Amino acid sequence: MDLRPAEVTSILEKEIEGFSQDSGMQSVGTVLSVGDGVARVYGLDDCVMNELLEFESGVRGVALNLEEDNVGCVLLGSATEVKEGQQVRGTGRIISVPTGKQLLGRVVNALGDPVDGKGPLGTSESDLRPIEQPAPSVVERQPVDEPLQTGIKAIDAMIPIGRGQRELIIGDRQTGKTALLIDTILSQKTTGGGDPENPDQMICIYVAVGQKQSTVVDIVRRLEQEDAMKYTIVVSAPAIDEASMQYLACYGGCTMGERFRDEGRHVVIFYDDLYKQALAYRQVMLLLRRPPGREAFPGDVFNLHSRLLERAAKLSDEAPKINPRYIAGGGSLTALPVVETQEGDVSAYIPTNVISITDGQIFLEGNLFNAGIRPAVNAGISVSRVGGAAQIPPMKKTAGSLRLELAQYRELQAFAQFGSDLDAATQRKLTRGERLVEILKQGQYKPAEVANQVMIIYAGTSGALDDLPVDKVAEFETQFIAYMHETHPDAAQQIRDAKKDVPADVKSLLDEAAKTVKAQIA
Repeated sequence: MDLRPAEVTSILEKEIEGFSQDSGMQSVGTVLSVGDGVARVYGLDDCVMNELLEFESGVRGVALNLEEDNVGCVLLGSATEVKEGQQVRGTGRIISVPTGKQLLGRVVNALGDPVDGKGPLGTSESDLRPIEQPAPSVVERQPVDEPLQTGIKAIDAMIPIGRGQRELIIGDRQTGKTALLIDTILSQKTTGGGDPENPDQMICIYVAVGQKQSTVVDIVRRLEQEDAMKYTIVVSAPAIDEASMQYLACYGGCTMGERFRDEGRHVVIFYDDLYKQALAYRQVMLLLRRPPGREAFPGDVFNLHSRLLERAAKLSDEAPKINPRYIAGGGSLTALPVVETQEGDVSAYIPTNVISITDGQIFLEGNLFNAGIRPAVNAGISVSRVGGAAQIPPMKKTAGSLRLELAQYRELQAFAQFGSDLDAATQRKLTRGERLVEILKQGQYKPAEVANQVMIIYAGTSGALDDLPVDKVAEFETQFIAYMHETHPDAAQQIRDAKKDVPADVKSLLDEAAKTVKAQIA
């Protein structure tokens, strides 16, 4: 190659002219290639994992692959605006999201930018927090012993969830998983009257991953109708969004919840759903040329979910003394992740992964759903590893035999289909089981207050409904609860405050009320 001295001189002169005495350093790279939402960048030598990168065109990206000669970057916006040869600037900070009470009542994307058309959030630079945070250590936690009332009788009675727990909701599509989450959000209104300023009010964060945009809009509309958006944040990463946004949304939502938890508040976060997040992550990782493993998922897909769900915790009262990160102790972050199964296959890769990380699972069965038993909770497979510690004592006592009686009923039901002559004891169990199944049925958007749940379950387990026709049970429940509130308005409070069992005088009131209401219906 022939170089003319004049050319070399002119280049050197230009370089010298452009030389600045400013010692400020800035990491700048160049786009080598771009395609399928992934850019390879040369020159960012001091780039760190999960660092936010800014492209010349204004598009942001996150560094995920740190290789010897280039950085694999996943784009968080329109890939069409990024071109080969463009400059890329390192921001020097891990990808962060805004946090704080300004987000309550808002719909935001995975990066915390508002998408509801209600204007800016009003958060400051100090409200930004990295989306990846270390989970609280063992000494910073305390045992889960405070109930999270979902308002769903079948769950609160048999599969109780405690504040700080991780309870998986698993089932095929169209089995009522999202409906269960929405009911739980509505039920939290009872904790602090729906007032977000009330320190007792449970904060709800709903993370929608890979869903239709219309579905998210419907959910937000419903929450607004029920006046539940005041204490709720919706993080939306619909199917139309880039895979990178869908994968990051859960972490962003978790960080928003941690801010409230670290301030001593109680938070429940719903990840709907983690299977779609794993699919988005798989897409991103395959584009980055990471080696695929089982079901083509990358090898670290377990770590993806474990480092997310591990952040759910109930903080110790002494946590601020141990770690200055916590402003106040005693707060909690409860995680309710959803995993969609294919044809009820709970032994697939993602379901088994998430089951092993969580503290129990609620299994929703398609056959039950189609049979009109809604919520379609399969009490036999569902389990809560926290158990009775997360129940008020009267519920624990009253619902103690419920799971066993239902299991016996399911077994005998299958048996009784083939036999005509049944002995009296078997007949009694079948009769009781039919009515208990009916009691546990519940309409959508109708969460039940815990004292009302105890009342109706007591009526069922005590045998008061055994002589009532099955088709009258729903009518009986409505009238029975209304009658108790009209005639004995203090009974509900007595049940809530009871230290062991339903007080004896309240039991006799319930027995009397059951007789009266049965007579009215008949």
